[in-house]
Amino acid sequence: MMGRSYPNPFSPATTIAYTLPIASRVDLRIFDVSGRLVRVLLDGVHETAGRHEVLWDGQDASGRDVSCGAYFYRLSAGDYVETNHMVLVR
Repeated sequence: MMGRSYPNPFSPATTIAYTLPIASRVDLRIFDVSGRLVRVLLDGVHETAGRHEVLWDGQDASGRDVSCGAYFYRLSAGDYVETNHMVLVR
C-alpha cells in the first residue's frame, strides 16, 4: 500500500490517494509539525481492496482553515502504517 497526496504543495485542498491490496479498516489522520492532531478523515472505515481517494479541504476538526505550512498524514490499514508530508500554501 502506498499513499500520496496531490497536488503537493496545495491550496486550498489536496487529495490523498492510496491502494489497498486487501479489504481493510482504514484510519487517516492529519497532524501539524508539532504532532498535534488536526483532523481525522477516516476512523476505522472498512474499505474494499483497490484504489481510494480522500479529499482534505485544509480545515481542522472544527471547520476552521488551518495555517499555511507543513502537515503530515498518517494512513493505517491493518498492520501497515505510513506517514507522508504535504505543504499548504494560501
